[in-house]
Amino acid sequence: MAKWGQGDPRWIVEERADATNVNNWHWTERDATSWSKSKLKEVLVGLVVEGEAGRCEISDLKQVEGEASCNSRKGKLIFFYEWNLRLSWKGTVKESGEKHKGSVEIPNLSEENEVDDTEINVSKKKGEGDVLKDLMRTEGTTKVREALRDYLKALKTEFTLGMILPTKPAVGQEPATERKPNGNTVQDSVSAQSVDIIGVKIPTVKILMREIFNSSADELYSIFTTKELVQKFSKCPAVIEAEKGGKLLMFDGCVSGEYAELVPSQRIVLKWRCRSWPDEHYATVALNFKAMAAQTELQLECRGVPVSNEDSTRQWWKKQYFEEIRTLLQQAKDNME
Repeated sequence: MAKWGQGDPRWIVEERADATNVNNWHWTERDATSWSKSKLKEVLVGLVVEGEAGRCEISDLKQVEGEASCNSRKGKLIFFYEWNLRLSWKGTVKESGEKHKGSVEIPNLSEENEVDDTEINVSKKKGEGDVLKDLMRTEGTTKVREALRDYLKALKTEFTLGMILPTKPAVGQEPATERKPNGNTVQDSVSAQSVDIIGVKIPTVKILMREIFNSSADELYSIFTTKELVQKFSKCPAVIEAEKGGKLLMFDGCVSGEYAELVPSQRIVLKWRCRSWPDEHYATVALNFKAMAAQTELQLECRGVPVSNEDSTRQWWKKQYFEEIRTLLQQAKDNME
């Protein structure tokens, strides 16, 4: 046994805030099978394929056989997945209005093959309507591959939230001082990072994002501060005490914190954390609402994000917050029409 202060520093845990898996050296595994089945259904069912021949839609995920997992070893994520999928599709011929049904089989979606090389077989029930079968073989196959890529992207970002834990810099090594911001557009999220230290002393970064919503500032503000609306876009029970010092609990406890500042229709400041972060470590999230005629620009600043959770945190805000809020706003608009 090595003496205190000796041995491989990657095994030392005494200076970790949570004393677990320092520097991500040990093997950890997370089962992604159940999550993957839900995600595959989400990205595939409802997929629409349109062309000159007509219109088709993936109507059901009839068979999902296989498994998926994510492993962390020596600070690296390793993915294993193997799926046998069978989808049902239905379509309408443009000229005749005839309706037909068929299936799509994906016998081996796995990490051993690129998505473009994955076998996809399209079939149709007996009868006419081969034009729809051809449409699904061409445009349909392309759409299905895009959906599979979305699943794999989510597996490597959304699902892995918190798997790579913050690491302790080597003796004499300082955290990175600054990184160059990414390119930006108004529609896409804008990100810029600079190292900061908040709460538990671990290397952290600042995330900046900017999103445009087709709503008033009042409406958008209320979505972040009204329990019923938060539960609608998050699809989970929530605790929302929208007052200074009020508690925040969302996504089945995956996100928690409290409201630090509220200026109606203008600004919200949160003490915010993900459950997988080191104990007692919080980021400071500022949401600024800028009215723009019939739209609102939301500017997000998230300070104190653990370096290893930078990408997953950005994806969390984009996927779980912003995209779901857009869907909620569109549904409200459709109901009014």
